[in-house]
Amino acid sequence: MNTYSNHLKILRKPEVLALLGLSETSLHRQIKAGTFPPSFSLGCRAVGWYEHELTSVIKARAAAKTENEIIAIVQRLVASRKQEI
Repeated sequence: MNTYSNHLKILRKPEVLALLGLSETSLHRQIKAGTFPPSFSLGCRAVGWYEHELTSVIKARAAAKTENEIIAIVQRLVASRKQEI
């Protein structure tokens, strides 16, 4: 299944924090734990996240997936970034 659609939406950090209701520290803690996808470089000190990746993680949490299941989801999402080029 192709995780990318014809229209990719990239969210910047303020949008991500507002969407999740998290502090910057909490966001970075989740990224370090592997329970949230890391950002990627947009160039010139700018980073972003794919909206569909965030949606996948939010849906997994809403479905009461375990932390290990969420880590596996995040790993698949990040791996698919390299496969889609």
